Amino acid sequence: MTLQRGDIHWIEFPVSSAREQSGRRPAIIAQADTAPSLPTVFVAPLASNLRASRFPGTFEVEASAGNGLQARSVVLAFQLRAIDRNRVKERLGSLNPQDLATLDAHLRSLLAL
Repeated sequence: MTLQRGDIHWIEFPVSSAREQSGRRPAIIAQADTAPSLPTVFVAPLASNLRASRFPGTFEVEASAGNGLQARSVVLAFQLRAIDRNRVKERLGSLNPQDLATLDAHLRSLLAL
């Protein structure tokens, strides 16, 4: 499966702590397209609970035909993580350029880049 930066896919997150997202949920492919041979990929999970937007490193994305989301969602950039590519499932859509730029800004701030 070809993964493109900014695409939103269903991801099978492993069960871990209560503070990390787990189970089947949408996430944004955050890794550059120039690293297709790596066995893992960086993703930023999404949450439908809008209360999650109270945390730093989050922003809301409106549902649209282009991104495939069914409801307004919160991008949890502060939960950026590497996952095995085998956990990446169906593609829903992709972020619009403005939302992708917002994700980039949050990642630069969180990682002090």
